[in-house]
Amino acid sequence: MKITDISVDRLRLPLDPPLHAAWDPRPREHFDATVVRVRTDEGITGIGSGDTMTGFDAVRHLFVGTDPLRIDRHVKAIETANFHGGAFWPLEAALWDVIGKATGVPVSVLFGGAADALPAYASTAELKPPAERVESALAARQAGFRAMKIRIAPDGVEEGIATVAAARDALGPDFDIMVDLNQSWRMAGDTADAVDFATTARTVRRLAEIGVSWVEEPLPYHDLAGFRALRARYPEVRIAAGEMQHSVPDLLRYLEQDVLDVYQMDVVLAVGMHRARTIAELARLKHRHFTPHSWTNGIGLLANLHVAAGVGGGPHFEFPYDPPGWTPRRRDFLLARPVEVRADGAVAVPQVPGLGVELDENVIADTKIGGIP
Repeated sequence: MKITDISVDRLRLPLDPPLHAAWDPRPREHFDATVVRVRTDEGITGIGSGDTMTGFDAVRHLFVGTDPLRIDRHVKAIETANFHGGAFWPLEAALWDVIGKATGVPVSVLFGGAADALPAYASTAELKPPAERVESALAARQAGFRAMKIRIAPDGVEEGIATVAAARDALGPDFDIMVDLNQSWRMAGDTADAVDFATTARTVRRLAEIGVSWVEEPLPYHDLAGFRALRARYPEVRIAAGEMQHSVPDLLRYLEQDVLDVYQMDVVLAVGMHRARTIAELARLKHRHFTPHSWTNGIGLLANLHVAAGVGGGPHFEFPYDPPGWTPRRRDFLLARPVEVRADGAVAVPQVPGLGVELDENVIADTKIGGIP
């Protein structure tokens, strides 16, 4: 089998009303998505998405004409291209889609086949006052979720903790609550300093007293000593991070120094599917969790789901969900059908060869703003 062509479509969905993402200084008035298609001489087309693939045309020749099944070679080639400024992990997802279709099995089976579904948590986006967040949490439970992640702003800690406490009181002890402090990395142009360690430690202590399942991204990625100190001081709450950690050696250092309880590398933004699987397996061998970040679109969500289900990730799978600002239909606008959570609160792995992506070609045509033909 040979790759005959790789195309990239760039899409843009207007957002009205805008999404006020807690980690973004500006309201999001549109949602961009990139669709990568790997075509082969045997009629199989693989589909991927995630990062923007900016600059890919300069390295496309490294892949066209090669065997798509040689995934180890392709991962190494993507890494060399990424070193020079790219972020081409959506191509790897498309290649795994080809491999799954060629072998006739879901990609999760190729990654180990540990599970056919994973418990999902509603991963919220916006900052909301206590009463409004409680209402949304009760609605999420009604929709099937058994867990939710709540955002706390660095300049709104008191209201954030009050929101988490109100949600805990309303939902009881059997509903898991996670908290994201969004302090490990920054959006482009956001030059604000991270909250200092002492303040963060007090916040983690108060959240531990409420009984949250984990505190996510409490510190910048480079503060390994701080992460270890939080874990040592508050063993009753998990510390989670790593969603945008692009360095495999740094992730290995995290494992060697036992920095985190939950590893969250996004397979279409951070380190790719193959490398994420390696880190996830090592984390599980150390009795730590792998729960990938999945804040892209339905294709990126499915790629992360296949890896997580393949290796037995958990304790929950991230499911971006915060109506009305963020819904499966908005998130998955480029798919024929959005990925949904089952009534039991789990998200199922599509039981078809490959990733299980079915595009809505009409929507793609209507929202396309550019790309590489």
